[in-house]
Order: sequence, then C-alpha cells, then structure tokens
Amino acid sequence: MDNKVYVFDTTLRDGEQVPGCQLNTEEKIELAKELEYLGVDIIEAGFPISSPADFRSVQEISKAVKEPVICALSRAVEKDIKTAADALLYAKHKRIHTGLGASDFHIQNKFKSTREQILVQAVHAVKYAKSLVEDVEFFAEDAGRADVVFLAQMIEAVIGAGATVVNIPDTTGYCLPHEYGAKIKYLKENVKNIHKAIISVHCHNDLGLASANSVYGLMNGARQVECTINGIGERAGNTSLEEVVMVLKAHPYLNLQTNINTQHLNPISRIVSRMMRMPVQANKAIVGANAFAHSSGIHQDGVLKNRENYEIIDPAEVGAGDSKIVLTARSGRAALNFRLEKLGFSLEREELNVTYEKFLIMADRKKNVDDLDLQQLMEEALVLK
Repeated sequence: MDNKVYVFDTTLRDGEQVPGCQLNTEEKIELAKELEYLGVDIIEAGFPISSPADFRSVQEISKAVKEPVICALSRAVEKDIKTAADALLYAKHKRIHTGLGASDFHIQNKFKSTREQILVQAVHAVKYAKSLVEDVEFFAEDAGRADVVFLAQMIEAVIGAGATVVNIPDTTGYCLPHEYGAKIKYLKENVKNIHKAIISVHCHNDLGLASANSVYGLMNGARQVECTINGIGERAGNTSLEEVVMVLKAHPYLNLQTNINTQHLNPISRIVSRMMRMPVQANKAIVGANAFAHSSGIHQDGVLKNRENYEIIDPAEVGAGDSKIVLTARSGRAALNFRLEKLGFSLEREELNVTYEKFLIMADRKKNVDDLDLQQLMEEALVLK
C-alpha cells in the first residue's frame, strides 16, 4: 500500500541516550508493550554490542512483543552485526539496522577514510547482515550534509547488497524542510533500484525542524519515519512521533496513513515522561499540558461557541480528555459563566457583570483561578446579599 507510512519508534534506543533517561530491562519491556499497543510498526529496541544489559533488553523485548518488527542497531562491523543478530534470536519479526557516515565531514574527520573505502565497508556490512536476517536497514549517517550524488551512489550500492530499508538521517538537524524533501526526491528519481527498498527519514531537532523535515521527506517519497515519544533524543531530540502522526491525520489530502492508535498518544507520553524522568514542556504540541488549554477571553469565547474555532484536533482523539478553559485575568465573561455553570451556579446578566468585576480582582492576585476559588467567590457574594 503506497500511502502507508511505517512508524519506526526509537524511544528505547535513540531516546534512551538522553543523560539520566536510562531504563532497566523490565522498564524497557513495559514500554515496548505500550508501543505495541500504540500501533508502531518497528521498535528499535537497543544497541546490543554497547553493553550486556542492552543485549539482554533486546533479547527480552524480542520475547515479550510479537506484532512489531524488533530492530537492533549496529555499526558496520561484523562483530556488532553478529551480536545484533544473536540478540534478535527470539524475535518473531527481526531487523538489523547497520550503517556508517555518508558526509565528507564523517568520512574524513570521523572515519579517516575515503568515499571509495566507505562504499566497500557499507556493502560488506549489508551483505553480512543479510546472511543473518532477511530484513536489513542501512543508515547513511549525516546524510543531511552529504553530497547528494555520492549519497545516491551509496544507497544504490547497499540496496544492491540486500538492504530492504534505507535510512537518510539528518543527523545534526541542519537541513531546511525543502532541502531535505529535495534530497529524498533526488534519491527516488536517481537511484535505479530504489523501488526495492523503503526510504526512511530520521531527523534531529537541533534547529527545531525535525517534524517539518520528516513530513517533507514523506511528501517526497519516504515511507518510514523514525521518531520518539515526546521527541526525546540526543541533544535537542528526535522527531516527535505524536507530531508527525497528527500532521498526517490533520491533512488527509496528503493521502499518507499510519496504524497508530492516536487515543493512546497522551497516555504513553505520560508513561515515557514518568519512566524516563523527563518532563514534557507545557506548550509541547499534542501532549503538552497546555496543548488544548485556553486562557484568552477571545479564544475561550470562540471555543465555547465551537471548539474548531481554535482547535484543529479534538483533544479526545489524542487521549487528552476535554478542552481546558483556564481562568485568568485575560478571561472573559463567557468563560467565567461556563465554569460557574459547571459548578451549579446560574447567574443573570447583571449578576454575572458584578461577579466578573470581583473575579478580575481575584485573578490579578491569584494568576490562575480554580474551582475552589470560584466557590469562595460565590459564597462571599451570597453573604454580601
């Protein structure tokens, strides 16, 4: 199905690389089961060669989770690849994710190598991985800054060696959306055997463009997106799963679909935040505490008349409950009356006007006015009567 976008979640691998966010094996299994319920297609469970604990985690997740593909990361060396295959022994659906640098920055400064030598190593790594598992993904690290002609040469070579998925990472988050989209389009049009593999996008958020870059990549022919819950990850983070999924859902004319159970987005966001001790910023799209909160009087009045005046997503659709009318000194009479009616108070227009003036005094003092404050306000009004 050409409009199906495969969701590759790397919360347990790239996301777990955030300082202080490490999980033990039992926690990883719990989270992998939540990702399975969410409906992700591929779970990147870890980097088995990196430590005995990571090897065990990939092994145990392979036993515990049956629907998604379980993916293990490796460098483009035989020992890494063999260790990844061993960790995946019990997986129902298994994938090895191997690769190396594609940009001259990485080839010259990181690997102290040449383009020609890198191509030989890439092909050898894919062929070796292919001898161990059927499903092999190749990552061309720092593809965002790579020469596109050489990148196309590399991608053609690794597909020829057996890669089923080719990952085009914007490793440093450098690309602008139109540049990244154009890079994916170039590969679609210039790699002769590209029809034999799925193009994957893996974008970082150093300039705040990870989600936009990923969407542009998908619009230009990629059909797998690599992402994390809450956008956690190295440095400024990875592409946010919930953002890309809801961009595609909110724009049906793109004709790109995922299998994600969107009502689980907010619940799993809270689970990841708790388990990884990583608070979600209040204004975070889709899963932030304020994503569906309204405090401006103009906005509150509009939402109360019709939610779609200021909300393009129904909060219930992403498991966020109802829209929140937050009372502040910027709130208007409509919002105050709405909240009072919820508490069982029905006021005539003049009563509402008098109450509103008192409410503003309280709001200036309290910043946010909650239901207990409103109860107190109404009790004082009744006493004064």
